[in-house]
Amino acid sequence: MRTVLFLPFFLFSCLPLNAQRIVVTNTTIDCGRVGYEQPVTATYELRNKGKRRLVIESVRTDCGCTAVDFPKEVPAGDNFTIKMTYDARQLGHFHKMAAIKSNASEQPLYLTMKGVVLAEVLDYAGNYPLSMGTMLLDKNELEFDDVNKGDEVIQEIHVYNNGTDVMQPNLMHLPPYLTAQVVPETISPGHGATITVTLHSEKLRDYGLTQTNVYLGKHLGDKVNADIEVPVSAILLPDLSAFANVNKEQAPQLQMSTTDIDFTSFDNKSKKTVDVTLQNTGHSTLVISSLQMFTSGLKVTLGSREINPGQSTTLKITGIASDLKNVRKRPRILMITNDPDHSKVVINIKLK
Repeated sequence: MRTVLFLPFFLFSCLPLNAQRIVVTNTTIDCGRVGYEQPVTATYELRNKGKRRLVIESVRTDCGCTAVDFPKEVPAGDNFTIKMTYDARQLGHFHKMAAIKSNASEQPLYLTMKGVVLAEVLDYAGNYPLSMGTMLLDKNELEFDDVNKGDEVIQEIHVYNNGTDVMQPNLMHLPPYLTAQVVPETISPGHGATITVTLHSEKLRDYGLTQTNVYLGKHLGDKVNADIEVPVSAILLPDLSAFANVNKEQAPQLQMSTTDIDFTSFDNKSKKTVDVTLQNTGHSTLVISSLQMFTSGLKVTLGSREINPGQSTTLKITGIASDLKNVRKRPRILMITNDPDHSKVVINIKLK
């Protein structure tokens, strides 16, 4: 660790922050809740965009309670990090600053860390069975089931910082129908946060299944990759108000020969097909408005989408052995109908 000069903050607080050839992802890091006497470290991502070697001449902090780790020199075009650690020996809110003096500019670059030191930090009391590197999670998939048009439905992901540096969890590539909030925004090592994801169903375009992938980064600006992927599914139910109360006795009624398909064995064949009988025992036409697969490796063929009272049709479900070996999610088929008692039917696929 390089030597850090400690000078009263007023000696450099009036210096302006000018444009310079050092590019910083985030000059201020909110460390969130910090335990008393549990030092917290903020890591700043920087890049030398100048055409010559960057030389960091000195670092000044506004408090002897902070220490800064930094490289003395950085080649042109290289990325680098600066770490500032606060000792957290005083309860209450903190706002600490370091001024980085270099040959990139006559004016220093200011880096700030803030947060609040608490006597005791209470986190999520459940388990974190999953991991994305040093970030532990209680779930890595979001499912919004049985959503009616206009509903706003909430799901939570609890995350835990199992590393040594501050994290800033963030969900990336959110579609218009999803919003997310992280509390606290920054997690110190050994603590957790809650990511609240809200589904705004009025922004879903179609009834039935909508699927997407979002990405959970540990820091702002993290690159998207499959290792931080979080699959999201939402099932929007159709409007069945026409069959409410007195009209329900005139509704269609679906009966199925099975809703469980066994693909545990393919008998050394590349694919297997199972027939499912759909029968309408109601008093009006049964309409199958949607058939959707949650995963790859499945194909479906439906004899007829409209089934008159007393009639039946066949749903053929084919599993592709090579594709089903590689699925990450639980394979299922979603069927949407106009039967008010079975508007959503899930056909489960057993693989093991």
